[in-house]
Amino acid sequence: MEYVTKEQIEAAYESFKGAVTHTPLQYDAYLSQKYQANVYLKREDLQKVRSFKLRGAYHAIQQRTTLELSRGVVCASAGNHAQGVAYTCREKEIQATIFMPTTTPQQKVSQVAFFGGDWVDIRLVGDNFDLSAQAAKEYATIQGMAFIDPFNDPAIIAGQGTVALEIMEDLQKLQVTPDFVVSAIGGGGLISGVSRYVKAVSPQTQVVGVEPKGATSMQAAFEAGHPVALDQIDKFVDGAAVKEVGDHNYVHAKAFVDQLIAIDEGQVCVTILELYSKQAIVAEPAGALSVAALEEMREAIKGKTVVCIISGGNNDSSRMAEIEERALIYQGLMNYFVIHFPQRPGALKEFVNDVLGPNDDITRFEYTKKINRGTGPVILGVLSKQTEDLPDLFARMLAFDPNYIKLNEHPSLFTLLV
Repeated sequence: MEYVTKEQIEAAYESFKGAVTHTPLQYDAYLSQKYQANVYLKREDLQKVRSFKLRGAYHAIQQRTTLELSRGVVCASAGNHAQGVAYTCREKEIQATIFMPTTTPQQKVSQVAFFGGDWVDIRLVGDNFDLSAQAAKEYATIQGMAFIDPFNDPAIIAGQGTVALEIMEDLQKLQVTPDFVVSAIGGGGLISGVSRYVKAVSPQTQVVGVEPKGATSMQAAFEAGHPVALDQIDKFVDGAAVKEVGDHNYVHAKAFVDQLIAIDEGQVCVTILELYSKQAIVAEPAGALSVAALEEMREAIKGKTVVCIISGGNNDSSRMAEIEERALIYQGLMNYFVIHFPQRPGALKEFVNDVLGPNDDITRFEYTKKINRGTGPVILGVLSKQTEDLPDLFARMLAFDPNYIKLNEHPSLFTLLV
């Protein structure tokens, strides 16, 4: 299998100049100070469809023949790739049939319809991406239409590689050579193109790929020596939650990526909130992966120049409450318990006075009185201000109920009860 070339990436860049935004590369003073490094952010969240996916989609569609495009194109996506295809087809007046899972949030469906207008037919099929993609490929075959793959296509890789081309050109103007370029990994389209171009022009620059811990499909491929399908994935980082990377993507990553890092979804949430509060950047979970990895790379990047690709900013505002809670749980500040209360007057008052600390707050309290029982179970949520208070809180909790359950440590119970 041949690698995409530096020249193919440069040709892709020339082919869509004006149609695709050359996004800013910004020096970030806050992150630079925090990590004692020179940190730059490549702002693909400011792309026309708020993600890098437009680059690959636009280039891949351009590579199709006039005859193929006259029949229309087909794609499957739960979000950003669909928006890239929709935008391109509206610009070029090409009919597109876009398959999306039935579970796709309405906000994403609406965005695809907005970008595509009358040139897009959206079909909600299948309960997950894999079923939707299967239906899309079958439809494309039956209708004789071109299928625009979200990542496993040399044309997609070349298009996504233009992100790195812009990074290296902009840094060259500043007479800066990056020590690290950090990119998210989902199916592998972005990391393939980025790593290929970076290594072609700056072999000494380290390319780091970042996956969410709940979907380490590239790491699994590295270990197996070929792409493999994960049995299950955590879909929270939806833009990077892919069960199996593409074979083209695996080959490129294996050859040109120096390091893979897996980041806890909780740390991703902490990073999303930090980007918003400190830099006014709205990043989607996959878009925040590269910055989240800096915590893991803290010692290695001291005094170095690092570029993090903010790959997308399509974050549904309805998810913010979940993001905030996940961040607090990851930091240890939000804890849920099942605790047994004596079924007598004054038990709650006793708990508040004797167990909770001055900086602890009850955020959830669910209790049903059990007839003819001495105690009754309570689902309790406690928010603390600082982690230093937690050991004493847990000790007082143990004295109140030696059999209490910390739900944070039991994922199945947590999902059921919280």
